[in-house]
Amino acid sequence: MNQGGRLGVANRAGENRAVAVRRWVGLGFGGSIGVAVATQARINGELGHRLGDGIAAATISFGSGLLILAVVFACSGQLRAGVGRVRVALRSGELRWWQLLGGLSGAFFVAGQGLTVATIGVTAFTVAAVAGQVVSSLVVDRLGWGPGGRTPVTAWRIGAAVLGMVAVLLAALGRNGSGSIGGGHGASVLLVALPLIAGLLVAWQQAVNGRVGVVGGPFSATLANFATGTAALVVIEAVVLVHRGGFGQLPTAPWLYLGGLIGIVFVALAVLTVRWIGVLLLGLTSVAGQLLAALVLDVVAPTGTGLSVWAVVGCLLTFVAVAAAARSRG
Repeated sequence: MNQGGRLGVANRAGENRAVAVRRWVGLGFGGSIGVAVATQARINGELGHRLGDGIAAATISFGSGLLILAVVFACSGQLRAGVGRVRVALRSGELRWWQLLGGLSGAFFVAGQGLTVATIGVTAFTVAAVAGQVVSSLVVDRLGWGPGGRTPVTAWRIGAAVLGMVAVLLAALGRNGSGSIGGGHGASVLLVALPLIAGLLVAWQQAVNGRVGVVGGPFSATLANFATGTAALVVIEAVVLVHRGGFGQLPTAPWLYLGGLIGIVFVALAVLTVRWIGVLLLGLTSVAGQLLAALVLDVVAPTGTGLSVWAVVGCLLTFVAVAAAARSRG
């Protein structure tokens, strides 16, 4: 083999090693994102409980995150240059305007929680949302909407998606403390459809945020996500306030207002990670991290029925699903 051939083989081997390293780092980041999401959910849930208004809590979380990002961007010319690259890409057609609207998915998800959980229960909402997310992830990866390009739908990936849904069902039933999926008032098809649609949109959100992140960097995509999400939640909360007349007194505990900062971290991390492992793997690793964090929180700071065997089994199954999806992508 001549020198050029040997160099080509060496370069390809180096590229393969780099891809493998990025995949393993991406899997770790995906799990960390899930831990951050679960932590944020616990914080925002407590804030919403004290305010008597879950959408108000989400609006405060998004709004505080947007304020932090505004300050950081004002102090960093490098980050502002990323926004400039996004504007250039919009003018050239490299990016479409609708790819900046990923934050609307987050707003819809939170609004869906507020509209449905009281009727259909947390279990039904969680299962429907994850089902929508994993199905949509398969489609988004297949169509190549994310920054990682096209990933074919294989038996391994379908099996991983199904196993992920079963795992979440078991974990959700275990955390719910009953064998019932629906709430006490009877779940209508329309109300179950809302979290399903919310889950479908989560995969799309991760894909478009990743596309914006390739052009302007992860924090430019995060800024767009928080800007659109905050705007949508402000409108929704305004309607709620007109209907209800207000919410409870703002609590003084500082930790209740950390949701926005945590959201910045996991959204930026997701923008970076989705290009390495794809939308489906990001979704499954995030779910695994959420369930693991929820188990830990149930041990150190229990709020409901406590630790459940089925919740543990469901958590372990999500890691099996991640392994199956990673094997296929590898």
